Amino acid sequence: MNAHPNAPGSRSRWAVLAAAGAMAAALKVGAGTPALAASASPVAASVPASAAVSASASAAVPPLDPAALRAALAQRPAADVSAGFVRVTGSAGRFVGTSAEDGMAVDPQGRFRIGSISKVFTATVVLQLAGEGRIDLDGTVRQYLPDFPYEGVTVGQLLNHTSGLPGGSNVPWGDGTTGWFAGHRLDSFTPEDVIATMNGQKLGFTPGTAQQYNGMNTFVAGLLVEEVTGHRYADELRDRVLRPLGLHDTALPDGDDPRLRHPATHPYLTVPDADGGTHRADVTEQSPWPWAEGGMISSAPDLEHFMTALFRGRLLPPAQQEELFTVPHVPVAPGSSHCPGGTACMSMGLERLSAEGIVAWGKTGSRPGSTSGVFATRDLSRTVVYSVDPTALDGAETPYALGLLKSAFGLKSIG
Repeated sequence: MNAHPNAPGSRSRWAVLAAAGAMAAALKVGAGTPALAASASPVAASVPASAAVSASASAAVPPLDPAALRAALAQRPAADVSAGFVRVTGSAGRFVGTSAEDGMAVDPQGRFRIGSISKVFTATVVLQLAGEGRIDLDGTVRQYLPDFPYEGVTVGQLLNHTSGLPGGSNVPWGDGTTGWFAGHRLDSFTPEDVIATMNGQKLGFTPGTAQQYNGMNTFVAGLLVEEVTGHRYADELRDRVLRPLGLHDTALPDGDDPRLRHPATHPYLTVPDADGGTHRADVTEQSPWPWAEGGMISSAPDLEHFMTALFRGRLLPPAQQEELFTVPHVPVAPGSSHCPGGTACMSMGLERLSAEGIVAWGKTGSRPGSTSGVFATRDLSRTVVYSVDPTALDGAETPYALGLLKSAFGLKSIG
């Protein structure tokens, strides 16, 4: 297994990516949106790439409805989700509830793998460096990583997913089956291994002209932090965010550390057997190789505390704080389904949800056995953290997770 190096590489780390061909083949990008032709612009001429929309006013959230939340928890699809919990806090009410298979313990204070919620932490570190004048969000990635293969991509475009980088939304595991992951859950890959999967691919669109959610952006952002600071990204994260906020349940483990201490649940995947039956594969322990893009672990109380501090401006100067709540006024790339309505929904770190006059900001995340999310209104009148344990890798848990989120915000739908 390969673990993330203990010390950051030099600028030459990009020059050696081409040598990672064997690992790139094992990690080939395939689950994301097909890349657009680099020469084709998917944007209508009337939409300026530089335009952006700031956070709009949000209607007051309705009173918390514990009965609706309990009903949503009880709708857990037994075949698809083994356990789940939701934590709701804020001036408009508080609720903590769980649902699980008979005999399965759920600790809503426990830790779980937060997947792409890690991106919010990474964006926060980059924005801190921007506030310190060490990173220019409008500067190109090549200013900091001269061997970066794509010209014209800015740091800010990495954060708000308008870079056009190839690679889809993530790097899938093997053939996408539960059996493959169960057998390879301890395999680990370095950030360079992952980024090498972009070798030879063209930009999907002209940078800044569309939005396509893409985990590659955050892998590059993590390497950029290391280059600018001279320190491991995990150390910068610890010193800048985790320790100052006292987030004792939150960490970015090394890629070869599969442990999950004090887990909220013990997630498993359902694996088919050759005779037509199935068995359970415990995936509580797995490699956190997604690193700055999706390798973190945390707890619901820690995520609530982090979002509260972030929204109250404890981590960022005013100019960078506003970037968290500013979505570029561009369309989503053709074929991308991440943002509803065909227009961008990602800021430099957060995802905007808007329905029935209520605007919430946050992020979802997923790793095998764990799907989670954290969202809050900007005034923090309501903060929601949920985590559910899917038993497959096909997204069948999504309606249940959305049901928890809708009930927490008192919504009929989310758009």
